[in-house]
Amino acid sequence: GAKPPEGAVVLFAGEGDEKNWNGGKLVTLSDGKYLDVGVKSKQKFGAFQAHVEFRLPWMPNSTGQGRGNSGVYLQDRYECQVLDSFGLSGENNECGGIYQIAKPRVNMCLPPLVWQTYDIEFTPARFDADGKKTANARATLIHNGVKVHDDVELKGPTGGGQAEKPTPGPFQLQN
Repeated sequence: GAKPPEGAVVLFAGEGDEKNWNGGKLVTLSDGKYLDVGVKSKQKFGAFQAHVEFRLPWMPNSTGQGRGNSGVYLQDRYECQVLDSFGLSGENNECGGIYQIAKPRVNMCLPPLVWQTYDIEFTPARFDADGKKTANARATLIHNGVKVHDDVELKGPTGGGQAEKPTPGPFQLQN
């Protein structure tokens, strides 16, 4: 319920903000209208701090990646996994994981149908004038108020991510 800090770029706070997203559309659920997934932000970002709120579906007959599999892509290159992994071990392909790179220190996934948060601090990869990468991207991820990744080095894009470049990139909310 906290208000965004002064100067924050708000990509979605309610109806009408779907215009900030390529493919943006609203989905009506029992308690309101929300941004549907499978979208990319029109605005691109370099280094940033982000606050993301999400809610996972209840899929009692599904297992593994079938449990509401999604993700928040940073610069459309690095995926913070979104998945109903409540009560599971907390792997790199579960909620709070940096997909195929790092598992969270602790599994902070709440039960399905409960709102959850990611607070992300991101530093992009650096490149020299010739386009050669000189430093890897880094990310800190706080899941539901608990730091689950602290300045993790991202040596390259995660599965499904776009190639690293010296340019900013959009957020992608995987479907």
